[in-house]
Amino acid sequence: MPYTSTHYVQVDGVKVFYREAGQKDAPILLLLHGFPASSFQYRELIPILANKYRVIAPDMPGFGFTEVPLERAYKYTFDALATTMLAFTQALQLERYTMYVFDYGAPTGFRMAMAHPERILAIISQNGNAYEVGLGEAWIPIQRYWKEPSLENRLALQPALSLEGIRSQYIDGVPHPERVKPESYTLDTALIARPGNKDIQLDLFLDYANNVNLYPEFQRYFRQFKPPLLAIWGKFDAFFLPAGAEAFSRDDPNAISHLLEAGHFALETDVEEIACKILEFLATIIN
Repeated sequence: MPYTSTHYVQVDGVKVFYREAGQKDAPILLLLHGFPASSFQYRELIPILANKYRVIAPDMPGFGFTEVPLERAYKYTFDALATTMLAFTQALQLERYTMYVFDYGAPTGFRMAMAHPERILAIISQNGNAYEVGLGEAWIPIQRYWKEPSLENRLALQPALSLEGIRSQYIDGVPHPERVKPESYTLDTALIARPGNKDIQLDLFLDYANNVNLYPEFQRYFRQFKPPLLAIWGKFDAFFLPAGAEAFSRDDPNAISHLLEAGHFALETDVEEIACKILEFLATIIN
């Protein structure tokens, strides 16, 4: 089993934490996490994929163990996250890679792909949405905040940042919730609860509206560049519906979808199936 090491690198005024495994000269897989998680969500997937690939999973600013100095005055938007992650790839000299995106990692990664399409070998989107048909009813309170960014609507979203709110993202709709290990959502909750972090998350909730506004641009990228794309989806996800997975093929003839008997955090319950599908998918692209 390949060893996973942890590192920091200073980029864009940020001390980015990341996990890495695999041979340095192997094809690269870049894993971008989602809310409210970090690279920790890939702890079981990394060693499986690292037998054949160099796997790199950073923590985005505001998440995990990445450190953002107060004097940096970081503006927490998805544009900023993409800028920092691009700087991260440049610092590690990642010139061409397959991108695995999940949840927040999708609008971050799709921005990166549009900025440098020549770097993208393929995309794996695990519950990483780019279509309005993929937005579930769980977005209604956040959409209310987009339409009216009042203090009342902002405070109404705070329960989503509690232990119970975060735990629900892991277990709601999951056929086998007993497979979800409590350290996952417990660590997320502890890191989200750090001083000032809840406001960061509420700011990102508000800025997510700009991701939806960019959906047509993401779709234009898929039509123009047609990257090999695997949309692998927990079909019981209340946030991103299966229709979002199936929609990629409307714009990208090289897109395929696979639905899992899983929820939003599908890796917690179905890591073996996801890994097998990824390896099968990449075997057709990377010799």
